[in-house]
Amino acid sequence: MEPRHARFWPKNLPRHLAPAGTTLHARLAEQARRAPDKLLSIFFGGVLRYAEAWNSVERLAGFLQTDCAVAPGDRVLIDLQSSPQFLIALYGAMRADAVPVPVSPMCVERELAGYLEDCSARVAIIGQESWAQLQGLVGRTPLARVIVAAYRDAIAPETDLPLPEAVAQPRMALDARGVTLWADALGSGRAARASTTTVDSLCLLPYTSGSTGKPKGCMHTHATVMHNVVGAALWERMHGQAVSLATAPMFHVTGLIHSLLATVEVGGTIVIQPRWDPLSAARLIERHRCTHWANVPTMVVDLLSHPEALRHDVASLECVFGGGASMPEAIAQKLFERCGIAYMEGYGMTETISQTHSNPADHPKKQCLGIPVFDTESLVVDPDSLRVLPPGEAGEIVVRGPQLLKGYWGNEKATLESWAEIEGKPFFRTGDLGRMDEDGFFFIADRLKRMINAAGFKVWPAEVESTMYRHPAIQECCVIAAPDARRGETVKAVVALKPEHRGALKPEDIVAWAHGAMAAYKVPRIVEFVDALPRSGSGKIQWRALQEKEFA
Repeated sequence: MEPRHARFWPKNLPRHLAPAGTTLHARLAEQARRAPDKLLSIFFGGVLRYAEAWNSVERLAGFLQTDCAVAPGDRVLIDLQSSPQFLIALYGAMRADAVPVPVSPMCVERELAGYLEDCSARVAIIGQESWAQLQGLVGRTPLARVIVAAYRDAIAPETDLPLPEAVAQPRMALDARGVTLWADALGSGRAARASTTTVDSLCLLPYTSGSTGKPKGCMHTHATVMHNVVGAALWERMHGQAVSLATAPMFHVTGLIHSLLATVEVGGTIVIQPRWDPLSAARLIERHRCTHWANVPTMVVDLLSHPEALRHDVASLECVFGGGASMPEAIAQKLFERCGIAYMEGYGMTETISQTHSNPADHPKKQCLGIPVFDTESLVVDPDSLRVLPPGEAGEIVVRGPQLLKGYWGNEKATLESWAEIEGKPFFRTGDLGRMDEDGFFFIADRLKRMINAAGFKVWPAEVESTMYRHPAIQECCVIAAPDARRGETVKAVVALKPEHRGALKPEDIVAWAHGAMAAYKVPRIVEFVDALPRSGSGKIQWRALQEKEFA
């Protein structure tokens, strides 16, 4: 039986994709052989060609295997901002038959320690700005070897673009146990062994948090990732002359799949902007005639609301893709007027290595997740009985498809709990409440899980709360979402102080402390002091009552 959305399927696209026949790093090698001099990336005027990139990947893989004793399946932490070094580190770890673990460069020491201990990574590749957070973990966690990169090494000697602080910083001279500078690692001359990886080998371990607050590693193979890489390139009509503006962080699945890996898949060029700046983004689009741009909607809002940015020619854009939050209708209309294209909204998770749903380019709907993509099935079910619900009725969105994770790293209980058998088939429970319309398009209705969506960044209240309780003055706290005109939602902490600290602290004191205790996007932007938090008859904090009051 044909699904409801079949008549809206993009023209000239197949309904099904062949299973992956190669690995991700083999695809980069193939592109380097086919077009060695083609520009792979542009980074503040510095260029990296496909052959140069593959040569660096081979040398890094050799160093990892020989000097760092990285064996097949070993995890390698990657703590880098979007950059040519991130690209080489990612592929280099894969070429060494290892499993890259990309994490946010905003992570602080405690968060990094949690990742290292959970996945037992002995090697990390980092930007030098992260060394202060990581240096205390060498020897205290499984971490034994660190490769430290300076982004400035990859830029043009002269650039007219404003440099973020981490990019402007000259290469540091580090002399510490277990530390090797990026240039020395690549210059060591080590040859990589022949790869033993298959399409079914683990190739990526990105982390996602959850209602318990403890991050979980999502186990992805070359096959699960390649399905969405190929699918993204087809759906977004990418081509060999594609020039992708990479503003979504590469450690996150949106930037990783749609800006980096899909562009390599078609042999295109990536223009990398590690820190969001709407004026610089507009200049880059005009200068390099960017054709594809994956982002979060707030970036489009910023660019099309910036008076100086609007003076630049952005009409070269052929596809602007994003998700994580709804696109305001007025901004979508402005984008259409400037570029003649509709904003393509999609939906996915770390567990699904980005998209499970996307809007067709020639029939998009507004504030809509889209339709299930290649070989993907999705239903709306009653969260308790798992009964399949008819169109128009809200329930939990469940999905199944080739892009689904193979499980959570070292967490069989969470793996089992995330799947359910529905009508004889295994489906992944997303935890998002939504509905399907009569045409088979999906829409978000609410959240089943506690989660804050701040400009596309997913913040889990339980994780933030567990950190906030480390503050010596906090007696109890509850973290909720607060409405925010630009970010959609922002993080708010409702805090009851211990009696001896009441009157001695201001909300901004708690915010300043939080900046040193967690990644910046998790930090509460708003702190409200109360005498006591509302509790149920059983003594549980009533977070939902606080949440509903906030949005009332």
